[in-house]
Amino acid sequence: MKFSCVATLISTIVGSSAAFSPSLFDGARTHSSQLNARKPFISGNWKLNPQTKAEAVTLASDIASKITDSTPDVDVALFVPYVFIETAMDASGEKLMIGAEGVCPEINGAFTGAVSTSMLNSVGVKWALAGHSERRVIFGENDEYINGQCLKLIEEGMAVMLCIGESEAEYEQKLAGAVCAVQLKKGLAGISKEDLDRVVIAYEPVWAIGTGKVATPETAQNVHSKCRAILADMYDQEAADAMRILYGGSVSPESVDELMSQTDIDGALVGGASLDSEKFGRIINFQAV
Repeated sequence: MKFSCVATLISTIVGSSAAFSPSLFDGARTHSSQLNARKPFISGNWKLNPQTKAEAVTLASDIASKITDSTPDVDVALFVPYVFIETAMDASGEKLMIGAEGVCPEINGAFTGAVSTSMLNSVGVKWALAGHSERRVIFGENDEYINGQCLKLIEEGMAVMLCIGESEAEYEQKLAGAVCAVQLKKGLAGISKEDLDRVVIAYEPVWAIGTGKVATPETAQNVHSKCRAILADMYDQEAADAMRILYGGSVSPESVDELMSQTDIDGALVGGASLDSEKFGRIINFQAV
């Protein structure tokens, strides 16, 4: 079926909760998934950057070089523009995973400019973002469309990083938990507990993306805890305790250590700093306090 790209209004629901984490990638760094021992996941989102293939090669290679024997036991992924996927894979080797910034929920047909899960899978991509606020706000992707992306990725045997988060106005009205509850429930609709090992949640308060504003560690922890509670309500406590929930929103070398020290923060989805190999390297090599 075709999915509408018309934005939907978010309704209020009580909620909170999420987390999981098994590794799907041949050749990628292995990862444990014991209860309450969720493996950290540091990821970068290049968005509409860089501007040339040569720049992409240099950036991916430089970032990969920051992963050494002394790096914490973490999963690392870069979500890059479609045209740079294979380039980034070649440049980074097996040190990290390369994912797509989005996907079409349709497999084929008259969808000009779209990229399908099967296309991505055929070149070795196993992860894709869904529900990033820029896709929701700028490109009008609604919850139905985002859920279609999640379902198609799972159906294809791939994995999804589902992004959720509230606007500044919603945050000021203390609706963060309600907004996250709606986006989680709608985004994960139809996904079974058995398939949650191919889902990661990224909480990104819209007001902190690209603004330089960062939620305090305590604020982020509070929302992450609520998200985990939402997942427990949707599935059960075991599923909630296993889900990895990442924080995104102007994460920097200066903020990462304290963020990663919070009980329910399992990693980061990094925007601007992932375009600087030194900064992103420091984030990958975080030192929880």
